[in-house]
Amino acid sequence: METGTRKPDAGAGAAEQGPGGAGSGSGAGSGDGSGGRSAERVRLIAAWRGSERMLADGPSGVTVRERLDRLLADAPASYDLDNWTDTYGDGIVSELERRTAEVLGTEAAAFFPTGTMAQQVALRCWAGRTGSGTVAGHPLSHLEVHERDAYAVVSGLRMVHPTRAPRLPTAAEIRDLDEPFGALAVELPLREAGFVLPQWADLEATVAAARDRDAVVHFDGARLWECTPHFGRSLPEIAALADSVYVSFYKSLGGISGAALAGPEDFVEEARAWRHRYGGQLFQQWPAALAALTGLDRVLPRLPEYVAHAKVVARALGDGLAEAGLPWSRVHPATPHTHEFQVWLPYPPEVLNEAGVRMAEETRTTLFRYWFTPDGAGPPGLSLTEMAIGASSLEWTPKEVRAALAEFLARVREVGG
Repeated sequence: METGTRKPDAGAGAAEQGPGGAGSGSGAGSGDGSGGRSAERVRLIAAWRGSERMLADGPSGVTVRERLDRLLADAPASYDLDNWTDTYGDGIVSELERRTAEVLGTEAAAFFPTGTMAQQVALRCWAGRTGSGTVAGHPLSHLEVHERDAYAVVSGLRMVHPTRAPRLPTAAEIRDLDEPFGALAVELPLREAGFVLPQWADLEATVAAARDRDAVVHFDGARLWECTPHFGRSLPEIAALADSVYVSFYKSLGGISGAALAGPEDFVEEARAWRHRYGGQLFQQWPAALAALTGLDRVLPRLPEYVAHAKVVARALGDGLAEAGLPWSRVHPATPHTHEFQVWLPYPPEVLNEAGVRMAEETRTTLFRYWFTPDGAGPPGLSLTEMAIGASSLEWTPKEVRAALAEFLARVREVGG
């Protein structure tokens, strides 16, 4: 099986890591239907696709035809398919921008082909407006971990860290930062730390502390959609705390690709100019825009349900691991802040992945999706999987979760010897 090396950030929770996940680097294609994937990856995808029950949500190696068929079935309720395709951002893309601004309660929003581009444009615009090229951010943020230092290499900015603790910075840490900065970038939730969020009052205080230092606030809200239950606030209330907000359409919402940068009208207009300069003025983007509109209509209203069930699943997994008597294990956070969380086990990723494939092949049940060793995180000998609770997870009861976990761990012992 795969060695479990960490893959670049690419999607929603566990589904974005490893074989078959979006952005897994599967190759240019071999012409044999495998997409150029290794035999191990093909086996893993086949095991996922053959499963009748899946606890961890995410794509299971969908074919082009299957994705198009699903889009054609779902999209008519969200957009009139007899309208013309887009040209350089008009039509359906403009409608998506309007709907996104409406959902977030901002004056405007601009569609971007990638979140990385949206982030860089946002920070570059703010640097020009504030006169400062220094950004305060977290070392575990997407900007630092998954964008190849684009803020520095492409935009000439620099990052300072108010904290290295695996959580968002506090108001005191922002006030006490020993050098000036023009923008504070806050990732909600902080994925690498376990999809964690601060309390609402603490977030308000952190934002206020940044404003006291004459800095603007940018939310990396790729997964902002799933934060409303934890904060007990609506999306417009959350977005209103920041000067600009980036959101993803394939993380949480199940879109094909794409992101939006939202904020004041004049800021978004400036961002559109930089989007063109960065190569983001694409000729046509209707498939991504159509899938995003479908996600806003069909998936966004269900996210609170997924968040609630994530707490049930996490507790059942924690109870099952305690019953198993392992030398060490962890569900983090024990009570998830969103519908995504981490599970850590003291085995090599190749052992855990092989056990999972065997279980899927023999029982048509997938409990976890892909295990890996995170770069520079945690002590050696531990593996991590990211759980995303979605529609396929809702039928699982705590008893069924614990029983499937016991079955999985039996195969782990079998594989590990």
